[in-house]
Amino acid sequence: MEPVKKKIFVLDTNVLMHDPSSVFRFEEHDLFIPMVVLEELDGLKKGTSDAARTARQVSRLLDDLIADKDHAQIEKGLLLPTTYVKRNGGGKHGQPASGRLFFQTKPTDSALPGILPGNKPDNAILLAALAQTAQHPNRKITLVSKDINLRIKATIVGVHTEDYHNDQVLEDADLLPTGYAELPETFWESHGDKMESWQDERGRACYRVTGPSVKNLYLNQFLYLPDGDRDRGLELVVDKLDGDSATLRVIRDYRASKSPVWGIHAKNREQNFALNLLLDPDIDFVTILGTAGTGKTLLTLAAGLAQVLDEPRYREIIMTRVTVPLGEDIGFLPGTEEEKMTPWMGALMDNLEVLTQQGHTGDWERAATNDLLSKRIKIRSLNFMRGRTFLNRFIILDEAQNLTAKQMKTLVTRCGPGSKIVCLGNLSQIDTPYLSETTSGLTYVVDRFRGWQHGGHVTLARGERSRLAAHASDIL
Repeated sequence: MEPVKKKIFVLDTNVLMHDPSSVFRFEEHDLFIPMVVLEELDGLKKGTSDAARTARQVSRLLDDLIADKDHAQIEKGLLLPTTYVKRNGGGKHGQPASGRLFFQTKPTDSALPGILPGNKPDNAILLAALAQTAQHPNRKITLVSKDINLRIKATIVGVHTEDYHNDQVLEDADLLPTGYAELPETFWESHGDKMESWQDERGRACYRVTGPSVKNLYLNQFLYLPDGDRDRGLELVVDKLDGDSATLRVIRDYRASKSPVWGIHAKNREQNFALNLLLDPDIDFVTILGTAGTGKTLLTLAAGLAQVLDEPRYREIIMTRVTVPLGEDIGFLPGTEEEKMTPWMGALMDNLEVLTQQGHTGDWERAATNDLLSKRIKIRSLNFMRGRTFLNRFIILDEAQNLTAKQMKTLVTRCGPGSKIVCLGNLSQIDTPYLSETTSGLTYVVDRFRGWQHGGHVTLARGERSRLAAHASDIL
């Protein structure tokens, strides 16, 4: 059988910036880095921004590979270290990175088509890819870039191109778990023969069942049996898994009038699931997805206030979000860190207004409540999170869909003992360049934390803001 010829991948700057270790992730294939990519890295390296730090990290990595090599060795290509590719966040497995790394050492002889005038860096990268195609006619040349426009231009001039997929968490965002599942009507008939039931130390009803459906369950997944057309019925959570048996626990119903959370109730089944996660002291990490108006921020704030003020489980609420503007940037903002973040916290202020109106009829009562809340809710910028440790805090990370996997890891690892972090987001509203629904840091943590005994996830499906907002979400 004839061996498969190695491909040559031409790397764009944004691939190296997106994943500095990408040079180890192309297995047995060869890599080519144009000189203009090194020039762009040189222009990005100055400063204290995250992009500057990443550019310096890439430069150090390339310097380690090229150290003690002469010009002749660079011409022949540098052997990449036998580093196994990490896939899906797991251990080291897969094929070793056994290809060679080539740098552009000579000027290109070919010229760009007349339809691509100018000397833009993107065009220089395209020219390098075209030169590789002419130099190696028997090998497949692929330009790898996160830039959609560059990929479009490359396809037009006849260069094969691909997006960088190694960081893709899932093939499709629709494959993300919702956090809950409907049980079949015959569930008790097929799983009730050896069923055991009891009450735990908190008085909650528990069932141990055995049967074919258990293999499809995971920890902290919600299960429900509908009660006719009503949005009620039996609602359970997977508490433990042991081989072919599962322990299911009946959850609390926060839709009932006797169980308000800081004055509000769950309006549907999914919101009830979310409140059970938010108020569970055994759950340290919660992710909530949902479109506009599903109640993500309101539920989280109500649960946070209930656990900070009513039962002092946490010392204070810390709220932060990515500062990506929807329109034109409003420019420099004066004041302290909290004052600079205030314009980005409109969602916090709107939801606090709803919560402080619950049960307060007078202006004086509302003013006193707002003054109390301002001392227990702190607004922080993501820019100053590195190196911090939060103890006994209820941390809310809003608009988390705009974070990369690396940024998400940095933030989640800020949590110290006794803290809980809640990540909120809408994957259809990603504003960060080069991020998509399948590569967002929010998608990354939802997938990676699935089945962890101290983590939970819920996707809110129904809008509860207003009939206008719900209709607009459906038709626009």
